[in-house]
Amino acid sequence: MNRTRWVFVIILLLAGAIVGASFLVQRAGGVKPLIEQPQVLEVRIICALPVEPFVQEAARKFNAENHKLEGRPIKVTVEPMDGLTAMGRWEREEMNPIPTAWIPDSRYLVELVNATYKEKLGRDIFLTGGEYRARPIAISLFSWGIYASRAQVLRAKYGDINWQVIHDAATAKGGWPELGGPPDWGYFKLVVPNPRKNVGGLAAMIAAAGEYYGKTDITVADVTNPDFQKWLKELMGAVTDFSSLGAYSVENLALFGYSMGDGGQLLESDLLVNMAGILTRWQDPLVIVYPKYVTWFDFPFTIWMGEETTALEKNAALEFERYLLQPETQKRAIQLGLRPANPEVSVTEPDSLFVKWQDQGAMTIVPRTTMMRFPDRDVLQTLLRWFDLNVAER
Repeated sequence: MNRTRWVFVIILLLAGAIVGASFLVQRAGGVKPLIEQPQVLEVRIICALPVEPFVQEAARKFNAENHKLEGRPIKVTVEPMDGLTAMGRWEREEMNPIPTAWIPDSRYLVELVNATYKEKLGRDIFLTGGEYRARPIAISLFSWGIYASRAQVLRAKYGDINWQVIHDAATAKGGWPELGGPPDWGYFKLVVPNPRKNVGGLAAMIAAAGEYYGKTDITVADVTNPDFQKWLKELMGAVTDFSSLGAYSVENLALFGYSMGDGGQLLESDLLVNMAGILTRWQDPLVIVYPKYVTWFDFPFTIWMGEETTALEKNAALEFERYLLQPETQKRAIQLGLRPANPEVSVTEPDSLFVKWQDQGAMTIVPRTTMMRFPDRDVLQTLLRWFDLNVAER
């Protein structure tokens, strides 16, 4: 055998020895396989509290179906966070790590955060047009939810229920007997979410201001008007304890009944989801009443456009957004008291809570009403400051 053949044989033997040794080491767990599994695309979503159960359930199904993008599996995680809390973290740059997407209560929160970042960076980080634009995934509105026995007494004395009626009931010195109710009801107790823990509390104050002034656009001058502040303080004085209401006001109303409150302006979806529990516990169903000045929440799916997330991660978020808007997913939203964002889906789908609770005032189609405009940053901060100084610490 010549020298060249000897070299060739030695090389083959060495190669075989290396491959064999590698195989034995892998069997022993010492080295990772040469072919690794595709890296998971993580989609982390910060989500408003009212739609978190809907989004969380959809995320579990989405993950179980093993969706992939460019051969890489997508995993969606959902973290609940109130819209105002999230807005504060965004603007203080405390949102760490940066989520792939944000689903706040309303589009106006997105616009406020985007305006702050645009001033800092000179560009949009949340888009209003194009493929990555903010798009609603469900809709809900603020409505009155009042125990039927209490609503009957208020209607007998005042007629239609509105913020002025609630104010008069709240300030009745003789309590429920003065209003026509039995003495053991005590005084009228209002339920309003804590504005520092639930953006619904802020929406309630804005709606009250809208009815007080008879207009849809509230200014700082309106909020600082002494007459309005006196009226609003009297109204908010009927809330038993803001600290106990926290972020889940309707759940507390369902659990603790009349001791928590007689009624208030709350999110329609929360009222519908808790209707059955309230009826089971208290044998006095809630009545839903739609106000003249309505506040709509559209829960926009908003993708972060900063460099902290990759283009592939942004596209993975788009895949989940499309999943949320699919007809089958939207039908589930209706079963959770949310109005569909997909126009192909009817609110009267089977198991619709809107149909189930029509006798209690729920409407599949809300008549034309006046929509409240959301406040700008100055009005928002003024209302929250007023709340801190006049209500929160009492």
